[in-house]
Amino acid sequence: MAAVLLACTSAALFGALAVAVRFGLRSVDDPELGALVTVAVALVLTTAIGLVSSAGDGFDNGELGPFLVAGALAPGLSQLLFTRAVREAGAARTAVVMGSAPLISVAIALTVLDEPFRLALVVAAALVVAGGIALAGERVRPDDFRHLGIVLAVGATLLFAVRDNFLRWLAGHTDTHALLTAPVTLLAGAGTIAVYLAATRGRDWAAGSGQAIRAFLPSGVLFGLSYSALFEAFYRGRVTVVAPLVATESLWGVLFAVLLLQRTELVGRRVVVGAALIVAGAALIGASR
Repeated sequence: MAAVLLACTSAALFGALAVAVRFGLRSVDDPELGALVTVAVALVLTTAIGLVSSAGDGFDNGELGPFLVAGALAPGLSQLLFTRAVREAGAARTAVVMGSAPLISVAIALTVLDEPFRLALVVAAALVVAGGIALAGERVRPDDFRHLGIVLAVGATLLFAVRDNFLRWLAGHTDTHALLTAPVTLLAGAGTIAVYLAATRGRDWAAGSGQAIRAFLPSGVLFGLSYSALFEAFYRGRVTVVAPLVATESLWGVLFAVLLLQRTELVGRRVVVGAALIVAGAALIGASR
């Protein structure tokens, strides 16, 4: 039950994150720097949560390596793709694409983690694909919509799915508290983004960071809270349970976009239908376990 509540909380916060990033990009049109600020703020927040919630728990430095690798994938590389996807395709459409992550997560879990297979997964896969078709077939999009955003969102989704299963595997091989390992992955993620910025922009990569911190502070707080809830959920439940519930982030993202960004996002019927089909497929994945 705890894993279910934590996964749902993480989903709602992540859905709000996409909208917060969209608002941040309106003030500072720099997705790469925005990604770094978001992850860095989340790092500070999760570190504080971990220290308070896990006081007295031990941490074996020898266990750092795998979590650093997980963090480099997501939120390191994935957050770069995700923030750019929000810029190019919008918050609602990016959130819908990200909702397909459970299908990828479960496919990996079935083959790598030996989690049980159910025939209902075929139907679930069909629903997710149908949702993607509905999204691809929409005719009315914002003027600033770019198909590249969907491609980037798919890339971020793949990285998230790989990270999710990696974390689930690690959870069975470590006694370290989830709220202590979450900051480690965020540290690796922030480091990965910082290295990317230094490599692509040289010594002036931090220019404008003050304004970026103000613009992306809300997204960092939402990401940190969502991340902490996600880690706890994966430590308490299977990927095939947690991942489908986290997929409701699609509906949350669309809902927040409708409420706060309707005029600029142009959320139409196909976007809503696409999100509903993908979430239905994700729910069926969870029910089939």
